[in-house]
Amino acid sequence: MFKWIKGRRSGDYEKFPIIINKFILPFDIYLLKFPQGSSIQPHVDEVDNSRHYRLNIILKKAESGGNFLCGKELISFQRIKLFRPDIHEHSVTKIERGTRYVLSIGWCLKQKG
Repeated sequence: MFKWIKGRRSGDYEKFPIIINKFILPFDIYLLKFPQGSSIQPHVDEVDNSRHYRLNIILKKAESGGNFLCGKELISFQRIKLFRPDIHEHSVTKIERGTRYVLSIGWCLKQKG
């Protein structure tokens, strides 16, 4: 578990799992590494019967590129992004120069009913 693994969206980024909990209140914490040349294409993350939230804290910006784009953010500061990846399209532009690091915290809340 405690090793860098390839990201899900074929964007050549890597993720390091810190915590993955799939019980009662599912949540995860990853350190994401975006090396030069990587990106994430626009997408929506599908979840079943839950509201998915994700808080991204940009620990180190790339020297050039690597901008986070999202249809709608709940909270958006320069280095802090809270959004709903299950309903809003999001992406990361190509890292032109340098490496970008992000602490990513996600959780799912079950829908009522």
